[in-house]
Amino acid sequence: MSALTKPIRSPEEVRADFERRGKTIRQFAREIGVSDRIVYEVLRGRFKGRRGQAHKAAVLLGLKDGVVEE
Repeated sequence: MSALTKPIRSPEEVRADFERRGKTIRQFAREIGVSDRIVYEVLRGRFKGRRGQAHKAAVLLGLKDGVVEE
């Protein structure tokens, strides 16, 4: 793992981090400009985050390694 690569987190770790920070999933979704429904579905595992907004959410949540290009 290089210095720039973040470790992949589990959905449970992501939820615990939100709770620790006092942040909601909806707040996170607004911050990154993605539908909160998409973020919820990515965390549930129903959306795999292969492309589009689901990819962006999965990468920024730390659920997968990837690049987000704007």
